[in-house]
Amino acid sequence: MTYINKAPYGTWISPIESSLITADSVSLDELQLHSSGTYWLERRPDEQGRCVIVKHYNQNYCDLIPKPYSARSRVHEYGGGVYCIADNGIYFVNDNDQNIYFCPTDCVPVAITQTSNCCYADLQFDEHRQRLICIQQQTDDNEDINSLISIDLTTGTINILHSGHDFYASPRLSPCGTKLSWLCWNHPDMPWDKSQLWLADNDDDYQLNNIRTIQHPDSNDVSFFQPQWSPDNQLFFVSDLSGWWNLYCYQHGSIQTISHEQLDFGLPQWVFAQSIYAFTSNNTILCAPIDNGIASLALIDTVSGALKTLPTDWNSFSSIQALGDHYSFIAASPKSFPEVISMQSGHSQSLRQSCQTQLDTGYYSYGQTIQFRTRHNDDAFAIYYAPANKDFAAAIDEKPPLVVLCHGGPTAMADPSLDMRKQYWTSRGFALLDVNYSGSTGFGRTYRERLNGNWGLRDAEDCCDAAQHLVDLGLADSERLIIKGGSAGGYTVLCALTFHDTFSAGASYYGIGELESLLADTHKFESRYLDHLVGPYPERKDVYQQRSPINYVELLNCPVIFFQGTEDKVVPKEQAEKMFAALKDKGIPVAYVPFEGEQHGFRKAETIQRALDSEYAFYAKIFDIPVESSIQLHIENLDDR
Repeated sequence: MTYINKAPYGTWISPIESSLITADSVSLDELQLHSSGTYWLERRPDEQGRCVIVKHYNQNYCDLIPKPYSARSRVHEYGGGVYCIADNGIYFVNDNDQNIYFCPTDCVPVAITQTSNCCYADLQFDEHRQRLICIQQQTDDNEDINSLISIDLTTGTINILHSGHDFYASPRLSPCGTKLSWLCWNHPDMPWDKSQLWLADNDDDYQLNNIRTIQHPDSNDVSFFQPQWSPDNQLFFVSDLSGWWNLYCYQHGSIQTISHEQLDFGLPQWVFAQSIYAFTSNNTILCAPIDNGIASLALIDTVSGALKTLPTDWNSFSSIQALGDHYSFIAASPKSFPEVISMQSGHSQSLRQSCQTQLDTGYYSYGQTIQFRTRHNDDAFAIYYAPANKDFAAAIDEKPPLVVLCHGGPTAMADPSLDMRKQYWTSRGFALLDVNYSGSTGFGRTYRERLNGNWGLRDAEDCCDAAQHLVDLGLADSERLIIKGGSAGGYTVLCALTFHDTFSAGASYYGIGELESLLADTHKFESRYLDHLVGPYPERKDVYQQRSPINYVELLNCPVIFFQGTEDKVVPKEQAEKMFAALKDKGIPVAYVPFEGEQHGFRKAETIQRALDSEYAFYAKIFDIPVESSIQLHIENLDDR
């Protein structure tokens, strides 16, 4: 007989320790399908966050780059598109020096570039001309200059193919090799606000001719995503002309609509080499349309536009690839961690799971999509996770503490995929709510643009309304509401805590406290992002000051813990340090945990572990939750309450 222990929420003993999360987990990304095998990228916390390219072929696995090499690009700081495949090896960007290397099978990598002020991304192999085509970001006099370039693999000569725009992405060669397409955009737009699709003839003299843009006849104020060539050399792409990211084709000098759905077939282009669709034949595309934040796997007929959903349990997809009837992608579901899937003739095989831990499912909480009404009388969405631990139960009249999670971006999207870091909280007796606040992706352009001019307002309000919705349903303790988030989500946290009184505590992971300083200190890619989200600067200087939590510390009256990487170039550490000092001086319980050598987003196992355990220890002390902890965490002003 199994005995259930009665214990308060938040005190439950869980087998999901922080060390388990990092020791047995990897991040999976950038899957590529090639005739020589299936390739993907693994970021391994237990190797200090090293990114390794892995190959699977004939049931065999091998790492393609040896230590200490790590495949990571710093273009736009977020990188992506860090490797491409040739018949005799791979080309990749090495994290340490940002140069491109060639790694033949079972051999030591050899440098292809030898630059000290450049980084590269979105590598494409031009086999016919024996060159690489990619994006180069060159730093001169502290200014980043982005260009579309080629690199002669025989001589190492770098040739600029196109320049003059602030940003470039997605160079794609047609299968016949005679045409090249790419994307570009300029300040103050982000690629999901407004971008341009370019097309050129690719001649044998290594130059581009007949360079032109492809424009919608009805509007130029649209975004483009993932230009992709069909096997018979037709150019396809995703655009949001209709208000949704639908599929289009460029044929005979005009744009043809492929899909007419109120679904999103695209994503915000924060990183390079995202792939949300792939050709299985000239007239069939494998894709993953998103409906109200939930994706499905489908086939679309490019002639009729007919969409056929494939029966699967997965509802989150990335890196979609296809070679005929052989499909491969990274997928996850509420009951499965992200994994590399190979599918052929309707039969699927998992090649790699991001989490190898096999726990009793009684320790897992499964996400449920909820819809709630906001104070603006419109709908918003969130993923709800109830406390779950097969060994424990709380008193029937007790309500659990609630952790409200704010995703980053702020254009990202919460989905119900199984995530061990979320289970860390729910298995200890916390409820968790992952909010798709206004501005999130997966709900159409109008939903995304709700945040334009309203960052720091609508996102924070939606998170407060989501928490109150759970309180009203009797699913959360109104006196123990917590909000946490990273980057842009960290800004939402600080705004919610400063300008509203819904929450009792919060955690900011490399979050933004002062908007004006962010403009001066952040990197090029996001340096004009706030023109849309807040307003043009300095014309709307008053709004920047009004929306900066650092200027209204007198309104903030609840405890906060700050986590920060000391080498973060996206949100510099001074942001967290200023907020910490202000709260310390005010007498509010506050903690600051810096991590030497970490950048924007934590990668090292010891960092991830310490951050999770410190956050739990912080809440335990703030809410007098009786748990034992070995974490040494100093909280300023805790004894002064």
